[in-house]
Amino acid sequence: MTITPEQATWFAQTFAALADNVERAVLGKRHVVELVLTAMLSEGHVLLEDVPGTGKTSLARAVAQSVQGTTTRIQFTPDLLPGDITGITVYDQKTGEFDFHKGPVFANIVLADEINRASPKTQAALLEVMEEGHVTIDGVTRPVGKPFLVLATQNPVEQAGTYRLPEAQLDRFLLRTSLGYPDHAATVRILDQGATAIAELAPIITPGALTGMAELAAEVYVDALVLDYIARLVDATRSADEVRLGVSIRGALALTRATRATAAVQGRTYATPDDVKRLAVAVLAHRLILHPEAEFDGVTAEAVIGQVLLDVAPPTRRENV
Repeated sequence: MTITPEQATWFAQTFAALADNVERAVLGKRHVVELVLTAMLSEGHVLLEDVPGTGKTSLARAVAQSVQGTTTRIQFTPDLLPGDITGITVYDQKTGEFDFHKGPVFANIVLADEINRASPKTQAALLEVMEEGHVTIDGVTRPVGKPFLVLATQNPVEQAGTYRLPEAQLDRFLLRTSLGYPDHAATVRILDQGATAIAELAPIITPGALTGMAELAAEVYVDALVLDYIARLVDATRSADEVRLGVSIRGALALTRATRATAAVQGRTYATPDDVKRLAVAVLAHRLILHPEAEFDGVTAEAVIGQVLLDVAPPTRRENV
């Protein structure tokens, strides 16, 4: 079943209202706000690489407030244990039974602050829940609910005392982006207390309705030529000279899901190659592993994806059968 034009129009209007609401609290960052909401509607997760004080926590709380969802924050430290994230089972002497105490991962939006400061064992605790939406503790599987978004942050400047995220975990993030500092006009508005307090943001949509939006986005039509274009882009990353390991099939699926959601955001019932181009860098760049020689020469993953977009010709018209 394909999304109808009326549903696509409603989708675009609701998305615009959501983005406007979040932007009242996070001024001057419309592009990043739209990327985060797109990831949420694609049932994916976001990695923010940013220095402290740029508004990452405010963004997570503003999104949660806008969708009437719950939000938790986990401050990752070297001594954090997996049970501190997922929850633990405690023996109750009165009842003689084990009670499960939910961890902070049981929320609609989880802010994983400075995720690279935790040990690999603790980082791995997020793998199952990010991919499958549930945690398994003492042999019992518990769903965390929908919608579910992990908004992870890491400081790109300070590397002392950090553990690099394993490739398996990086691959589970739908996209990687950066908030950065606001421009001059937005900075002046923030200093003039122009940003709305997060507690004052009005809820726009319920979590159930947001899940319905995600299901609508999954029904956007993607032509075989657009799928072929995505496949050729992914193949090109694997054969690029500077790349040691290219984009996986999971990455190609993530780009397809995000492309569907972006098309619905534009009020369309079908995806175009421009939707793919718009998201390619954010969705694919963090999945590449470059050769050490290329990194030494200053080549970045973003530059490689940019070159791939130039080299791989998009489909221009559909052949009549």
